[in-house]
Amino acid sequence: MEPKLYQPPPGVRGMTSLDKEAFTQTITVPALRVPTGVLNKVIKSLRKSTIQRPGMTRVLHDTEDNGEFRLVLLDPHRVSSTSSFSEAEAEALRSFDVAEELQSHELLLTYDNLKSEEVLEAVLPLGQDVTSGFSRVGHIAHMNLRDHQLPYKNLIGQVIMDKNPGVTCVVNKTNIIDSTYRNFKMEVLAGEENMVAKVKENGVMYEFDFSRVYWNSRLSTEHQRVVQLTKRGDTVFDVFAGVGPFAVPAARSGANVWANDLNPESYRWLQHNCKINKVDGKVRTFNMDGRAFIQGPVKQELPALLKGKGSIHVVMNLPALALEFLDAFRGLLHHEPPCDENLPTVYCYGFSKEDSPDTDVVNRASRSLGFPLENRCSVHFVRNVAPNKDMMCVRFTLPKEVLFSSNDEQTEPSVEPAPKRQKCMETTDSI
Repeated sequence: MEPKLYQPPPGVRGMTSLDKEAFTQTITVPALRVPTGVLNKVIKSLRKSTIQRPGMTRVLHDTEDNGEFRLVLLDPHRVSSTSSFSEAEAEALRSFDVAEELQSHELLLTYDNLKSEEVLEAVLPLGQDVTSGFSRVGHIAHMNLRDHQLPYKNLIGQVIMDKNPGVTCVVNKTNIIDSTYRNFKMEVLAGEENMVAKVKENGVMYEFDFSRVYWNSRLSTEHQRVVQLTKRGDTVFDVFAGVGPFAVPAARSGANVWANDLNPESYRWLQHNCKINKVDGKVRTFNMDGRAFIQGPVKQELPALLKGKGSIHVVMNLPALALEFLDAFRGLLHHEPPCDENLPTVYCYGFSKEDSPDTDVVNRASRSLGFPLENRCSVHFVRNVAPNKDMMCVRFTLPKEVLFSSNDEQTEPSVEPAPKRQKCMETTDSI
């Protein structure tokens, strides 16, 4: 049996509008006649050799007897003769009195029995990259198609939706992430145009309009890692909070949270997610530029918090820009008496394309703070974003020399590129 038996007919090559019937073909596969009394035991013993195709049963009625036997279909890639069975498999067949005699069975192979990558490999031009990978955000499958795949985009979207239960909408990113609100324009390739996703991450439910906010399911481990560093009674300032993947679980763990995002849509869904997770009483939400948030609400609350017992955490997850915002802490409390106790812990994220990303983000953070962080911080690798581009998190205690500095010299401030909307309120608005 040749592997080509699993390949769709060559006539589907170049198809741009999905014709499922064109993938239908008849193939011949090996089979064993197995007494019904030992059927389950045989299938368990031959689990590596039985046919494994989507939507296909591996046990059929034997039309040549009165129901005492079943036909167990075998994988033609693994079994071509009785000698293909492993020693353990052959011994099991003998112990169950199953005749080691292969039969041929004509089998109808349809589109439903093919994997997504098999369909796409058959359709796209030979020698070109085939992708069936995507990010799952609730019912939405998000793809990043390459130029050579665009003529087949609607077919690709339909295949992804067909082959992944629960996916009812497939979208393709059409440009880079918008630097203002960290969302991107997208095109619906298949399915419904419903962009409101419901996602459960680390036991927390989130709802949001995926087309208008930033969400990355690949950051779930990082969200959990940082939240686990907080404890009941702590205070968390989330400078670029998005729809709440740090803020909501931190509040659920007992922290008091001040969460901010410049994007009005993120702010709206942040409030909504606080409510549905019943932490709206522990989260104050803001719709401001990140710098204004640091130099406004954070500055206002810090003096009292520094005298308290709970730890203070500042999360800055805007990796394209966050390192440049660190200079907002220079002299933030220059009118207050300096102290050494309970200084805030900062978690600042950044991208790096350097050979030594650890050194790079530390150097950039030091320049922005105006204070050397070498040997005073830790760096955590978050994930590889693209070839030669890593996302890193630098964690450090905010130096008192920075926080209480009386030096008024500032570098050119970085701002999020949109008009500031200074709105602060308890989470009472509804979606």
